[in-house]
Amino acid sequence: MAYILSLETATTNCSVSLSKDGKTIVLKEDNDKSYSHAERLHVYINEVLKEANLSSSNIDAIAVSKGPGSYTGLRIGVSAAKGLCFALDKPLISIPTLDVLAHQVKVNDGVIVSMLDARRMEVYSAVYDSDYKQLRNTEAQILDEKSFEDYLQKGKVYFVGNGVEKSKTLINHQNAVFIEAKLPSANEMSLLAYNKYKISDIEDVAYFEPYYLKDFVALKPKAK
Repeated sequence: MAYILSLETATTNCSVSLSKDGKTIVLKEDNDKSYSHAERLHVYINEVLKEANLSSSNIDAIAVSKGPGSYTGLRIGVSAAKGLCFALDKPLISIPTLDVLAHQVKVNDGVIVSMLDARRMEVYSAVYDSDYKQLRNTEAQILDEKSFEDYLQKGKVYFVGNGVEKSKTLINHQNAVFIEAKLPSANEMSLLAYNKYKISDIEDVAYFEPYYLKDFVALKPKAK
């Protein structure tokens, strides 16, 4: 029996789940556009433990969504996860954020394009088959009318994530299916984390860093 605490903070959705043997037993999340993860994350952690009637010492592992995604959101989630691992002497499991997002789509055929909004017409994306096997590596790509054309010509393509708003303004194809209002959630992390836990696929807590995909670029303040 394994209890795993999962943290998902890669987007505006601040999400925490507690799972038992891969099944979510408590989920607490809130999609606040103001990115209030720093204030809410530890509150949600305490709330899911309380609702499950467990103490932090009962947790067998901590899982974190590792990116790509919001630079600040990822830093908050990974810092919290590493802090818990150090304090409780528990293993750290990392889950690619686009894997988490892809598992919100349940289809029998076609491919799934998991995409998160980046700057301007850019997205972070990865492509999966209906069994969630990754067909194309994670990329930072600029969208245009020919994006994912090879996949669209072969069959249904299911686009999911907050990058959908951009993609549907450019991609006009009968095989394109746009699944809106979906963000990565700790709920889908439960089984993914448990599968890694069973084979001891864990991170070095001291050296683990988020997967940003691109370097952080700070915007310069406007001249007065």
